[in-house]
Amino acid sequence: MVRSIINPKKAKRKNKGKMNGDGASSSSAAAAPSMPTKVWQPGVDKLEEGEELQCDPSAYNSLHAFHIGWPCLSFDIVRDNLGISRKEFPHTTYMVAGTQAEKAAWNSIGIFKISNISGKRRELVPNGSGMEDGDSDSESESEDEGPAMWVLIFCSSHRQLRKVAHEGGVNRIRAMQQSPHICASWADTGHVQIWDFSSHFNSLAESESDLKQGATSVFNQAPLVRYNHRDEGYAIDWSPTVEGRLLSGDCKNNIHLWEPTSGTTWNVDTTPFVGHTASVEDLQWSPTERDIFVSCSVDCSIAIWDIRLGKKPAMSFKAHKADVNVVSWNRLATCMLASGSDDGAFSIHDLRLLQNAECATEVVNYKYHKYPITSIEWCPQDGSTLAVSSADNQLTIWDLSLERDEEEEAEFRAQTREQVNAPEDLPPQLLFVHQGQKDIKELHWHPHIPGMIISTAADGFNTLMPSNIQSTLPSGDD
Repeated sequence: MVRSIINPKKAKRKNKGKMNGDGASSSSAAAAPSMPTKVWQPGVDKLEEGEELQCDPSAYNSLHAFHIGWPCLSFDIVRDNLGISRKEFPHTTYMVAGTQAEKAAWNSIGIFKISNISGKRRELVPNGSGMEDGDSDSESESEDEGPAMWVLIFCSSHRQLRKVAHEGGVNRIRAMQQSPHICASWADTGHVQIWDFSSHFNSLAESESDLKQGATSVFNQAPLVRYNHRDEGYAIDWSPTVEGRLLSGDCKNNIHLWEPTSGTTWNVDTTPFVGHTASVEDLQWSPTERDIFVSCSVDCSIAIWDIRLGKKPAMSFKAHKADVNVVSWNRLATCMLASGSDDGAFSIHDLRLLQNAECATEVVNYKYHKYPITSIEWCPQDGSTLAVSSADNQLTIWDLSLERDEEEEAEFRAQTREQVNAPEDLPPQLLFVHQGQKDIKELHWHPHIPGMIISTAADGFNTLMPSNIQSTLPSGDD
């Protein structure tokens, strides 16, 4: 984010600059002499009268924003067959998302395709070519660059949308990994439903139009299965190892197991798994063990379950001092589990240390965020990287393999002439801070596009690829 002046006459002039680390710096609306960069620090600096934050696109390889009408509490990225490691722009992604409409009858599930997601591309243009500020942003300042410079170009993405009516607001929605057209939704009415969206995805895949297909009409479609939990909930997860196996947990601390009996039918075990003393907030199956799953709860605990051992947890331990809102099981380093709490802290647990309920599994605890953690997820391509969102309107990215190197930091400052002045307690593992969304609810890494994160908030979606997370650019003539 960068500062801009709403009323230059009432505000002091600020230094122009940019930052690639957290997308935040201070700048003036009026032209100013070249000055060393001054970083705007979230949670530390205050905006002066007449100032607001604006995005600095040079901090991203790609950044796009869109919305589907009503606010969305939960979404999922649908796995596709366009390639498992896509690095060339433009990108295409398929998603499902549920609404939180003003009236229950107005809710729907959106099935949509975002295409032409463009990003930073290297294009050589003459220096001083007459391009106005805002048309592009150079990779570096033009002071000593000679006759040419690189420019960054971001183009509009195309959105195609189809809507299916959904009774009540969607608390959470998840697509099955093995059959991505099969999705499960948690409604605030207390119902969990399974849907077959294959016809909608086929229609989107066959259409090359950038029209908002189905955006003005809502399809009435019956779910394949509908189960009443008799209370609302948020926790739901498909098994990555057993096709069709599903878990759902509610606010009455009950967890139910769904077993597929065919491609379109499921048997829901009405006898729940019970071990928590308060609402079950999140569930995740083990990435490798077909019968093991983890849960977290408002009772401040995390429980490990083995469905072969009955309806009680195999192990449970206190994980935080407040409600545990979210968990994420590392799919590349399966002994590592991340959890986020209502007090803004998030922790990394090493399950190899878990011998009994008294054992300490926490290997690190971060208290950078000051408001509840709303989402946490390990990067699918890098086992040491994870992303976290919080009610403080920040999405942060962390690399746990990093350690502070004071000599390297000093050399970097000298080379870039950057005035960082970061707080001494700022963790060196913090790679990036993304801002601009209000009330961020959920984030996901794209399983097929390295470095891409999609997040949903009260004011819509962001698709972002930070420049210091994924450095690969399209391989053109450069």
